[in-house]
Amino acid sequence: MIGDLRVWAPRASRVDLVLSASGTTEAMDADAGGWWRSRRPLLAGTDYALSLDGGPPRPDPRSPWQPAGVHGPSRTFDAGTFPWSDGDWSGRDVRGAVVYELHIGTFTPEGTLDAAVGRLDHLADLGVDVVELMPVAAFGGHHGWGYDGVALWAVHEPYGGPAALQRFVDAAHVRGLAVCLDVVDNHLGPSGNYLAEFGPYFTDQHQTPWGAAVNLDGDGSAEVRAFVVEKALRWFRDFHVDALRLDAVHALVDDSPRHVLAELSDAVSLLAEEVGRPLSLVAESDANDPRTVTPTREAFQGRAGYGMTAQWADDVHHALHTLLTGERQGYYVDFGTPETLAKALTEVFVHDGGWSTFRGTSWGAPVPADLDRRRFVVCSQNHDQVGNRALGDRPSRVLTPGALAVSAAVVLLGPFTPMLFMGEEWGATTPFQYFSDHEEPELAAAISCGRAAEFGGHGWVELYGADVVVPDPQELSTFEASRLDWGEASSRGGRRMLELYRRLVGLRRSEAAVASGDPARTSVRVGDGVVVMTRSGVSGGGPVDVVLALKEGPVSVVVEREGEPEVVLDSGVVLGGEGVVVERGAGGTTVTVSGPGVVVLR
Repeated sequence: MIGDLRVWAPRASRVDLVLSASGTTEAMDADAGGWWRSRRPLLAGTDYALSLDGGPPRPDPRSPWQPAGVHGPSRTFDAGTFPWSDGDWSGRDVRGAVVYELHIGTFTPEGTLDAAVGRLDHLADLGVDVVELMPVAAFGGHHGWGYDGVALWAVHEPYGGPAALQRFVDAAHVRGLAVCLDVVDNHLGPSGNYLAEFGPYFTDQHQTPWGAAVNLDGDGSAEVRAFVVEKALRWFRDFHVDALRLDAVHALVDDSPRHVLAELSDAVSLLAEEVGRPLSLVAESDANDPRTVTPTREAFQGRAGYGMTAQWADDVHHALHTLLTGERQGYYVDFGTPETLAKALTEVFVHDGGWSTFRGTSWGAPVPADLDRRRFVVCSQNHDQVGNRALGDRPSRVLTPGALAVSAAVVLLGPFTPMLFMGEEWGATTPFQYFSDHEEPELAAAISCGRAAEFGGHGWVELYGADVVVPDPQELSTFEASRLDWGEASSRGGRRMLELYRRLVGLRRSEAAVASGDPARTSVRVGDGVVVMTRSGVSGGGPVDVVLALKEGPVSVVVEREGEPEVVLDSGVVLGGEGVVVERGAGGTTVTVSGPGVVVLR
């Protein structure tokens, strides 16, 4: 038994419950605050829809299950019947964890949550701490990225539906893996978006790249905010997830005295106390604003903090990617030098209040010198930075194994919270392209034409050439090309790269200097074709020097440590080109992982 069904529809004069199995319609009773209640409880597994003022049947805005797609009826789901086996799971704070982002639809050939369970042992063996799922909320069509979800309380049926998500989280916890769910609250997709029919979920007072903003500060916004907060708590409570990644929070425009992110942060903190394990919120923000991770009861530059556990720091990616690839188009224009990478590694934001050429204005704010750097999630690849390229190509398309090793070392041995993108650990060459599956002909055509038009912007013509054909998002081949090829992991090069990643992740766990997020313990020096990142020792452990060779030919590097003799890192080892040497204190053991020119741990 699920209980009475309730729906918020403040502008309706009548709401009917439409029971799909019997075809009967039952009037719902008006309740306080614009809510409506069914006259009897519903059983688990009941298919139903809602009719407003005699209109067509619509899915429930809080539908937990859409087995027939986003245009079909909702189905009740009893989340409390799942036999959890994670009673001993104590949780995992996302700060400092090794995060692994994946897309359910392309992670395995089957493209389901249950199939992904079969690859969790691979992630545990790699040393991953947190598995981050790209959005699983129900969206139009069979396959897509998930950022155009419309049934935000449901789990996409082709992935397996809500019960499959419970099975996935339970299986992850058994293996010591936490689960982070990517959620999108800043907009809804174009297909199956019926929220506006139910109430003032959107407002023309603010605009976003997707149109009218979610109504967080106008008339009726209290219930819209509750929709956002209660949905988040449901993922934590009913599905046992450990973290939420909040998409593009800069598009959550909220001029109310207390920002919705602060409200969400406080609610999640209370739930964490109740369930007795850490629950994390990770924000994606383009604002370069430390206020995002400032506690709600503190202030940054006179404004109350949003209280997020961590936030993505794209500037680190941009500084690393441009240095290794030489790309300078679009938003990469202000990046590309070793000095810029050094600033990103020590100060997080390259745009920290100064001029942004791409934006044509000053941008960002400086990160406080004492702020734990583990509050910033960094990567060399993610769904955006790969998938939003014209061809969806990975760095492995142009970078040598040595340069890929440099990239991995910066991310995994730096002071931040590192995130990997699926397949990166073996140097995957399969692209991750933008794909969609909209059934409406006009919408499908608009998506295809829009993607092709984007090729003229962002400097893609300069990078790829005008004759390159941009993959059509609506073509099935675009989706199929984006599936991981797990066979690459067993190739000679794949095995070598996997061993490199395992070694680097192992260093994060064995070396206190690497695990530390203390900004005072990271320094960076730039030389001729060389960048040296030093992680100072803590708790009696020795320092760790990460030497990044950025050019062809043998590299000789001298690292000077204050108060210690000079250490010549290439003694007995020839680093024959782009690659990494990691010196673990004086007298460390030399371990050759992938051969000269790729990486040597000393």
